[in-house]
Parts: sequence; C-alpha cells; structure tokens
Amino acid sequence: MFQLLDNEFTRSMWNYPFSLTYRLILREKELHFNISVYNPGAETHSFTLLLHTYFKVPDVRRCQITGMRGCTYIDKTREGALYQEHRDVVTINEWTDRIYQNTPLEHIITNVVSGRKMRMQKYNLVDTVVWNPWIEKAKEIPDFGEEEFPNLVCVEAGHVSAPVILPPGTVFEASQILQVM
Repeated sequence: MFQLLDNEFTRSMWNYPFSLTYRLILREKELHFNISVYNPGAETHSFTLLLHTYFKVPDVRRCQITGMRGCTYIDKTREGALYQEHRDVVTINEWTDRIYQNTPLEHIITNVVSGRKMRMQKYNLVDTVVWNPWIEKAKEIPDFGEEEFPNLVCVEAGHVSAPVILPPGTVFEASQILQVM
C-alpha cells in the first residue's frame, strides 16, 4: 500500500489538501489496483485519473481489444476529433492515442504476455485510453527505444474525458483487476 498526502511540493502544483491511497494485490494470475482519493479540505476540487498499464505484446499489429464497439472516442492524433467505434475489436496499425468514453466494465486484450489473453475489469473508471506511439512518435520519447513500439500496447482505465468532482469530506474510489487468461 502506498499513500500520498498533500505537502508543500504537491501544493506548488495543485493547491488542494488530499489523501491518496494506492493498494496493489498480487495473486497467482491477477493483479488488483485499488485507489482512493479523500478531500479533507473545505473546498470542492476536481481531478482526472489514469492507470497507465503498458502490456508487453509479441506484435501490436496482432493485438485485439474488445469492448469498445459503440463507444465515442476522442482521437488525439486527429486534433481531438470525436468518432464512434464501429469495430467489434480494436486493432492498432498506426500511431494511436484515443480516449474511449463511457466504456464497459470489462475488456479482453488478446496476444499479450506470450500470446495469451488479458482480462481488464474496472470499477468507477468510465474511460479507457488506447495508446501506441508507433514509429515517429517513439523517436520523440527520450526514454523510449525507437524499436520498442511493436512490442507494447497501452490499455488504460481512467476517468479522463470529464474530471472527478470531489466535494469536501468525500472519497473517490476506483479499482482495476488484470487477469491473465
């Protein structure tokens, strides 16, 4: 369990009192993420949250992600244009940076971890980000090898298209479970 409390440094970036608790539970084929944010202050504040999960894959072009059909997404590679996903499975064959809105509670990601499937279950995380920098964007990331893009896919549960509004004295709780199938 990790805990972060507001302090002088955090207040220099975000001037609100808070208490954030992040708990990880590792089981044989599962990883549980639980996060809570408490507002002990007198003012309502807002924030966005994204759990950055980078999955190692043999070839991102052969990876498939379910659960996005019918969802609206913000395409950050096309100046934030809005689209609707019509495919049953999302595949990646170019620079991809999308915020899928109001996504279901579960996604299946195929061809991860030696070609296996990964189940992502999420609670109170309404959005799902799908990201891969592809060739050109990978070159722009200082700590990212230019040849690493084919071997990763990011499928990230979050609350990013609209901020969480946290009134005084309340707690926001969210969780995610990743399960190797």
